[in-house]
Amino acid sequence: MDFRESDERRALREAVAALGAKYGPEYMREKSRTGKKTTELWVEAGHLGYLGVNIPEEYGGGGGGIGDLAAVCEELGAAGCPLLLMVVTPAICGSIISRYGTGGQRKRWLPGIADGTLTMVFAITEPDAGSNAHRITTTGRRDGDDWLLTGQKVFISGTDEAQSVMVVARTEDAKTGKLKPALYVVPTDAPGFTYQPIDMDLASPEKQFTLFFDDVRLPADALVGADPDSQDAGLLQLFAGLNPERIMAAAFSLGIARYALGRAVDYAKTRTVFKQPIGAHQGIAHPLAQCAIELELARLMTQKAAWLYDSGDDMAAGEAANMAKYAAAEAAAKVVDQAVHTHGGNGLTAEFGMARLLAASRASRIAPVSREMILNFVAMHTLGLPKSY
Repeated sequence: MDFRESDERRALREAVAALGAKYGPEYMREKSRTGKKTTELWVEAGHLGYLGVNIPEEYGGGGGGIGDLAAVCEELGAAGCPLLLMVVTPAICGSIISRYGTGGQRKRWLPGIADGTLTMVFAITEPDAGSNAHRITTTGRRDGDDWLLTGQKVFISGTDEAQSVMVVARTEDAKTGKLKPALYVVPTDAPGFTYQPIDMDLASPEKQFTLFFDDVRLPADALVGADPDSQDAGLLQLFAGLNPERIMAAAFSLGIARYALGRAVDYAKTRTVFKQPIGAHQGIAHPLAQCAIELELARLMTQKAAWLYDSGDDMAAGEAANMAKYAAAEAAAKVVDQAVHTHGGNGLTAEFGMARLLAASRASRIAPVSREMILNFVAMHTLGLPKSY
């Protein structure tokens, strides 16, 4: 692993940063307040090829890895205009389909994901399952050559912007009769599929939804990848998406944290109360320095996780991706809190735009996987401690 990013990666960061500067925090604030979508930014990012940097070239992508996509996500966040659905459409869904989709599925979905014309969201969480994916009850059952999908999902981001949803369900193994994971792609206009918004205090252009599947009839090729009766179907596909999800969630947090820290440092350099800028006082300078250190440590862990995933070492990538997501979320929460505190009363005003980051950074400690579940993972798989749940 080289700790210096390639010239190509640095050039990508510079280009994305320029795009982010074109839109910036005011654009994101206006969209959040009015309930409008970041369609212009998404479309332009797709047109420039930034949304598909991790998609194979033969399907219209850049042929890069999750590290490239994470760089795009981070730079947009650092510019004050993060795109949450980058964590979902190109990272989770794009990675799963690229790895395990059939030839027809790749041709059907990947070009649109690559150029931003297709938005596919990801649905795994259920009301009665929460962090326990083993309790998922959404079920796909055979009906002739078709599938019938029944169940419910909750806290699914961006459903109103999507043309389709990749749903994690369970189906019966024909050999053992046991239920096993399976992934289906459901068009959002499919009969029997409905969704309703969840009223959130978090102000964001991307809304959260509860999804309902009432015997949604799907064709045979809605099932992603291999036949569900094969030994490894479903589970491998799921983890092929969850590792990129964690890496991208880390990048999303890092972008927010970089933006907040930059604003706090600028304020500390210019705000004068006792004859000199407040940044000259250790009560302000030391906490910001600590934030910078913890932020850089989280960035290094995220780059390591992306490198491991792109190298094909899924086992090591799983450990590193969880650690990266944990480190970045914790750093972001601390950085944003300190940025607000550095601004004093101004940190709570709309003019300075710091307070709106509090909920977003706090949510990163909960979603897409809670800090406690990551600690469970590290305790079991890294330390070899007994399973606690």
